[in-house]
Amino acid sequence: MPSPAPPLLTSLANPRVTAAAGLRDRRDRERSGLTLIDGAREVRRALDRGVEVTEVFVCEPLLAGPDARAALDALRDRGVTVLPTNQAVFAKIAFGERAEGLVAVTRIPSTDLSSLAIPDDALVVVLEGVEKPGNLGAVLRSSDGAGADAVIAASPRTDLFNPNTIRASAGTVFALPLAAASTADVLTWLRDHDIRIVAARVDAEALYTDADLTGRVAIIFGGEADGLTDAWSGADIDPVRLPMLGVADSLNVSVSAAVLLYESRRQRG
Repeated sequence: MPSPAPPLLTSLANPRVTAAAGLRDRRDRERSGLTLIDGAREVRRALDRGVEVTEVFVCEPLLAGPDARAALDALRDRGVTVLPTNQAVFAKIAFGERAEGLVAVTRIPSTDLSSLAIPDDALVVVLEGVEKPGNLGAVLRSSDGAGADAVIAASPRTDLFNPNTIRASAGTVFALPLAAASTADVLTWLRDHDIRIVAARVDAEALYTDADLTGRVAIIFGGEADGLTDAWSGADIDPVRLPMLGVADSLNVSVSAAVLLYESRRQRG
């Protein structure tokens, strides 16, 4: 006999609902080791990478299209607890404007730098002090598209698995090897692994097109407000810039990353 369907969650004060809604807060994510995935495509990409989903909240009237149904079927096939909700309860857990009727609670994958493995000709992206989840997610999406081998957050101001980062990355956050550590530890790791360092700086003399972005290289990008810290200066660090021909002195970090990553891909043939 099939198991009876769980009851519809209708109370905003239900402990599972309040615990899930609390995962919008970074402190709750760090304390619990859990985060939220809102969206069918994002859920399926997490499942494809073997990320552990602990439960999923589903609002049947909002399930949008075959992708959402396929994601829900995949969750059920893996034995994930499915919790049906009404629209008011679902609205407390979900976020953003693209409601697809399911929000999953998942364990946060490891971001331990010492465990990060890369190939011999690795293309590594380092983001120092980026604080906007949307920018972080956009860089992750470009990194995935350009075939980067890893993304490292140096002294991050937002966590890599912020729910808004997951959404902005279109779920590619689960497809990339990721790590997070202090700037000092990231620099040490790069040097210990004999990775050439190229830093994107607005005051650099060399253009990005003149830099060698092939082989084992890390491209470093700074935060939205202050750019890179002085830690990314030194004899073994090559600064490069993008030409700015208008009144602005820099591009959004996600745009800069996309330009340099695809230049690296072009050079690699």
